[in-house]
Amino acid sequence: MPGAINIEPFRTEDIVPFLELASAENWVAEPWEFEFLIAVFSQGCFTARGENGKTAGFVTSIRHERSGWIGNLIVSAEYRGRKIGERLFTSAFEALRFSGVETFWLTASKSGQSLYEKYGFRSIDTIIRWVGTGRQRHTLNGCQNDKSISNMIDIDQQAWGDRRAILLTETAGRGRLVHDKSGFIVIQPAATAQQLGPFSAFDSGSAERLFDDATTAVAFGTKILVDAPASNRSSLRLFNRRKMKIAGSNSLMYAGKKPDYRPELIYGLATMGSCG
Repeated sequence: MPGAINIEPFRTEDIVPFLELASAENWVAEPWEFEFLIAVFSQGCFTARGENGKTAGFVTSIRHERSGWIGNLIVSAEYRGRKIGERLFTSAFEALRFSGVETFWLTASKSGQSLYEKYGFRSIDTIIRWVGTGRQRHTLNGCQNDKSISNMIDIDQQAWGDRRAILLTETAGRGRLVHDKSGFIVIQPAATAQQLGPFSAFDSGSAERLFDDATTAVAFGTKILVDAPASNRSSLRLFNRRKMKIAGSNSLMYAGKKPDYRPELIYGLATMGSCG
């Protein structure tokens, strides 16, 4: 029987063990995300560690202005069944609560929903993972400046009911931003694929133009990933018309104050389920 498990702060040297564990579970995760999360909300990121120093599990969280996200909750197979996942989850949950968060978000697999429901989370939507390929016809020559970032943040705030400036600025900075006054889409590297997100638009026509501009700037045959809310019916029609395939889904859940959530504006999340 393994010895006692301690819940400790997530450190930079924990990134590689996390990525190894995530890879074994076929998760899409990149080092930048953990460097970013540790930098902006280190008090909400935790590692479960045995007496011998071996890592048993991880969780991260991030705070926006009034809301926060819990993500990357994973426990090594040899340590499961000992409530380590629950201890990690409650550590992140309490860190966000202590920081003054009003609305708490996460995405949950079917197996994880009962744990979160125990702490007051309820389902508000389903997040579908779509997979496609690039259709490159041109090189992207988009510009990024303070005005375009500000417009991106304003549109996103209307979609999620909170200002998420730090996350959006980070993702736009590491990716390629395509935007106009009606919406935006960021093309981000994600392992051997390209992620489309964050991605929001005021109407389906704008979303279609942005999506086509982005996918035709991604090399032929390169895998494209998008995580989108199922209740956005326009996104379902768009991705089906573009012959994207569904690769899985998770429940989008929240606790605390009910958010001013407008899924009809959301076509792609900013990260693969861990930050919203």
